[in-house]
Amino acid sequence: MGKEIEKKFLIKNDEWREGAKGTRYRQGYLSTVKERTVRVRTIDDRGFLTIKGVNVGAVRAEYEYEIPAKDADEMLTGLCEKPLIEKNRYKISYKNLVWEIDEFFGDNNGLIVAEVELTDEAQSIDLPSWVGEEVTGDPKYFNSSLIKNPYSKW
Repeated sequence: MGKEIEKKFLIKNDEWREGAKGTRYRQGYLSTVKERTVRVRTIDDRGFLTIKGVNVGAVRAEYEYEIPAKDADEMLTGLCEKPLIEKNRYKISYKNLVWEIDEFFGDNNGLIVAEVELTDEAQSIDLPSWVGEEVTGDPKYFNSSLIKNPYSKW
């Protein structure tokens, strides 16, 4: 079984931006029920289909498959719930971990969050100086929630 162990944090300053280069992501959801989400995503010129299970703390089942980018674009345009999630993702290495910082646009403009994938839920991590409050368990920060309650409406 595929498994994702991830912690999510708010960003408290712009120190992370120094030297960071982002990649454009577009994503939408075919299903956002609590028990599972089904996501379609494009990253540059590649397409992906991802199925995720319910969160249990920082852990959940995850299965991801590459699909033709044309199919992903068609699903994003015609099948996915709106609004789509548009963001730049920046990857920053810090103390042997890779942090992914998502800077959102569109209806979620202004929201910036950092995620770090772990090998174990109890893994000890050193937080970079730009990392703020942990929001791992707060569903309003789930990408699948941001289509129903965008940051612009908070």
